[in-house]
Formats: sequence, structure tokens, C-alpha cells
Amino acid sequence: MDEKTLYLALGAVKNISLNISISNLGDDAYDANVSFNVSRELFFINMWQKEEMGISCELLESDFLKCSVGFPFMRSKSKYEFSVIFDTSHLSGEEEVLSFIVTAQSGNMERSESLHDNTLVLMVPLMHEVDTSITGIMSPTSFVYGESVDAANFIQLDDLECHFQPINITLQVYNTGPSTLPGSSVSISFPNRLSSGGAEMFHVQEMVVGQEKGNCSFQKNPTPCIIPQEQENIFHTIFAFFTKSGRKVLDCEKPGISCLTAHCNFSALAKEESRTIDIYMLLNTEILKKDSSSVIQFMSRAKVKVDPALRVVEIAHGNPEEVTVVFEALHNLEPRGYVVGWIIAISLLVGILIFLLLAVLLWKMGFFRRRYKEIIEAEKNRKENEDSWDWVQKNQ
Repeated sequence: MDEKTLYLALGAVKNISLNISISNLGDDAYDANVSFNVSRELFFINMWQKEEMGISCELLESDFLKCSVGFPFMRSKSKYEFSVIFDTSHLSGEEEVLSFIVTAQSGNMERSESLHDNTLVLMVPLMHEVDTSITGIMSPTSFVYGESVDAANFIQLDDLECHFQPINITLQVYNTGPSTLPGSSVSISFPNRLSSGGAEMFHVQEMVVGQEKGNCSFQKNPTPCIIPQEQENIFHTIFAFFTKSGRKVLDCEKPGISCLTAHCNFSALAKEESRTIDIYMLLNTEILKKDSSSVIQFMSRAKVKVDPALRVVEIAHGNPEEVTVVFEALHNLEPRGYVVGWIIAISLLVGILIFLLLAVLLWKMGFFRRRYKEIIEAEKNRKENEDSWDWVQKNQ
């Protein structure tokens, strides 16, 4: 055993070699042989020796191999080295350990106190070495909501007033190998509330595992349709419209974010095979309309996990085992019809008030109390006097 070899990766190793060294410290040993008790899932390929030393092997049963050493006898003070090669490509992994019982014996009598080194047990743990990855796509990646958005863009459930935006998520788990993944699970989280005390927004309708090779569990929303009650007057509504902020990011990794979680379990996933999860859910847009953000970004996360109890080891520094799927809800920034009317009416009222205020200020400053008639008559008399003086000068 190599000190660096902690386990045998199923599927990664096509064959295994047992390097045997047998020595005879006594007299010549007649009919010396080495026998191997092996797993029935191993297949004997060949025996290899560096130099021809009269060693031959025969498979007597599927799990028993016998090799004759130095036929017809093994000389005293001699040492033989050879290798036995087995095919390991058919190991299923049902056994936790791959073991070899190697026994050396001969036709001669051997003292009982020297038999302790005639049997050797070689063992190597069997592990499923995998490199899993997960990817995801969302449809649609964004949508527009608001009071003026056509209701035909959304769907309604039976006997419910809410307008829902359908959201479809497809996740794909891939096993690069080299071993078969005996079992795995995927944890999925969706930000489910705009605030810690808010109503749940998502309603999961169905989760389907591809090829029916798995199952999923999730918590259903008991009240999928909730319409927040209007507790604000028209002035609050107008103020909220003009103070629409920018982007709000909802991420389950942030503290204080309430999330909807789902869990899926997979059956065995062979090397270079994939498994999909299709998630169909609805988003209640009535809750979004009451938020002050113009863009709400949802960051959904999914992570694939392996079970160490199944003797599964992930390859270090392999493919990413987590994926983040992002979609956005965009407010159309158009106010409701009655809000537009109120904005126009208030604008007119404010304009009239500003006009009256300016008029009052001008009146207070005496703009409307100046003696325009007297000024005009004085100006007229001045001009008549100038004309009379000019006439007198001309007659002189």
C-alpha cells in the first residue's frame, strides 16, 4: 500500500496490482505456492514477473487464485518476487473494503511458531469519488408589474383575486465522476417575504425530478393570495409614488431575510450523467405593488450535497456545488388613474395658490396703488408746455 493512497476510487482505477515477495529461510520447499482469496467482483488478468523464475498462476474459482512458485521446489534461502494483476472496473461498491487474503504454503512440514508470517491480509477502503456540479436557469429572468400593467400578463387561480406571475426554475445536477454517485440531495432557498413580518409571496405548485429518479419536499403556502389592505390616504400614496427608491436585493444569505426552502433527494447518478429539477411556482404581484422599490431582485440559491455515510468523497477544487439564480421584478413607474387626477388637481391648486401669493406680495409692495393717472396727466402737461415754448421761439 502506498502511504498516499487512502482509498480506492471506484471507477477511477481500471486494475490493481498485488506485488508479492515470498522467501524461504529453511530447507528446499516442495510444491511451494501462493494462494489468493479475492472478491468475486474482481477478474484475474495476468501474472507478471521481472525474470522467468518458474512461477505460474491458475484461477481455480472466481474468487480463488493459486500460483506455483519455483516448480517443482523452492530452493533454500531463495526469494521470489512477482505481481498479480486484477481488473477492478466491475466493482459495485457494495463492499466497504476490498480485501485480499494471501497465503504461502508448501508440501513440506513447517513449525507452528513460524506460520505467523505465512498469511497476509491486504485491505483498501472503497470510496465513491465524484465531482458534482449544479447549474440553473429561470424563466422569465424579469417581468414588469404595476397598477397600469395589463392583467392579461398574469394568471389568476380559481376564486382568488390576486394576480400571479408564473416563475419556472430548472436546475441540473451533473456528476463528472469518476465514480457513480450513490445518492445526493439538493437544498433550494427562495426569498419569500419583502420584510420579516410581511406576507409570503411565493406559491410552489409542483417540483418534478427528471426521469422520476428522486423526490422533493417543500412547504406549501396555506394562503397564496394576500392583498395588503390600503391604510394610507391619497397624500401618502402620492408621496410613496414620488419617493420610489432604486433596487432592493432579497438574498437568503443576508440576515433577517425570510426564505422558503425545498429539499430534493436523488437516487444513484452514474458518471457523466445529469439529473434535472423543474420547479413551477407563482409570485403574488399584489404584495410587490405595496413596496417602495422600483426594482426588486430575487436571488435564489441551490446547493448539491453528498452523504459521507454512503462513502462519497468530493474531488477537492472541482466544479462548483452551488448556484445562484437571479430574476427581477420591475415596477413600470406609472401611477394609478385616480392618482394622476389627484396629481393634476393638486398641481393646479398649488399653481393658483402661488399666483395669489405673488399677487398679495405685489399689492403689499404697493405695485397696484401707484398714481398712474396723475403721472400720465403731468407728463401730458409737460409735453404741452414744451410745444408752447417752441412756438413762441419760432415767432420771435
